[in-house]
Amino acid sequence: MPWLLRNLVPFSVLALPLMATAATTAIQKPADYRVLSHVALGGEGGWDYLAFDPGTRHLFISRGDRVLVVNPQTLKVVGTIPDTAGVHGIAIAPDLHRGFTSDGKSASVTEFDLATLKTVATIHGTGENPDAIVYDAASHHVYTFNGKSHSASVIDPVRGAVIETIPLPGKPEFAATDNAGHIYVNIENTSELVEIDTTGNKVLHMWPLKPCQSPSGLALDNVHHRLFSVCDNRTMAVTDARDGHQVAQVPIDEGPDAVVFDVSRAMIYSSNGHSGTITAVHEQTPDVYRVTATIPTRISARTLALDPHDHRLYLSSARLGPPTKPHGWPSIVPGSYRLLVVGQP
Repeated sequence: MPWLLRNLVPFSVLALPLMATAATTAIQKPADYRVLSHVALGGEGGWDYLAFDPGTRHLFISRGDRVLVVNPQTLKVVGTIPDTAGVHGIAIAPDLHRGFTSDGKSASVTEFDLATLKTVATIHGTGENPDAIVYDAASHHVYTFNGKSHSASVIDPVRGAVIETIPLPGKPEFAATDNAGHIYVNIENTSELVEIDTTGNKVLHMWPLKPCQSPSGLALDNVHHRLFSVCDNRTMAVTDARDGHQVAQVPIDEGPDAVVFDVSRAMIYSSNGHSGTITAVHEQTPDVYRVTATIPTRISARTLALDPHDHRLYLSSARLGPPTKPHGWPSIVPGSYRLLVVGQP
């Protein structure tokens, strides 16, 4: 997805209130979940993924050419990882005490120390526009998913080098690992879900996600082997990770770009940037899912991260202005970036 914002709403809808109502169904009482804080972090640039590290309790936020590091208790910036041009994602490798960013504009990965937040190395040679990035604990390798190259790059952190390239059938989006030898990745332009063997670094299976269209966000229930893909046609597809058959389709709101799974509460959260909502879905059984709430957030809040301990969600957002070019992307109003904190009071 473009680091500025993926598939932003046409400017004609920007007159909608920033605190949006649900697009698909009437908003239910959101089970005590609501926006607790709008944190004004300001600064220039767009954003993409957020990542939460339970070990250091740091929240990492991509911001165009840098990554902000936020203390979730104080909601203050405690560090910055610089020189990450076009940064998309952040991967955490707790056993290595390292973090990694996918730097889309420079086709590289920045490696940093989780304790000091200092840059350790820059690893060059990924495919074009590395987007999603995942650390796989089974292989101890880092994988970038390269939007323009339609490939995955395999990085050995010990050698600090790309050691292999895996061709993919289309443009990859979010990815998830079971840390047991398998990585799963959504293919946006073909509406497929790909399974990768991290032992042999090869594609094992390609599973259709239709009627899901343009899947982006992906989350995994590793206990029950369920994959959650959020799609542009207001659908979340639930897939069995063992054989690829589609278990369920769940209605969500407009313009999703990320999804997370809270394992201890069996809850799935889809962030819907066009509607300005989060769809909260309860996994009643591995085959039965129910929408329990539609939580108002803010138009443009498309990506999110989960703190699994405090059960809070963090989203990036900003006010949107007119396109800078005819029929182009909406602009971001300078200084309007806000970190949204969603949870129970």
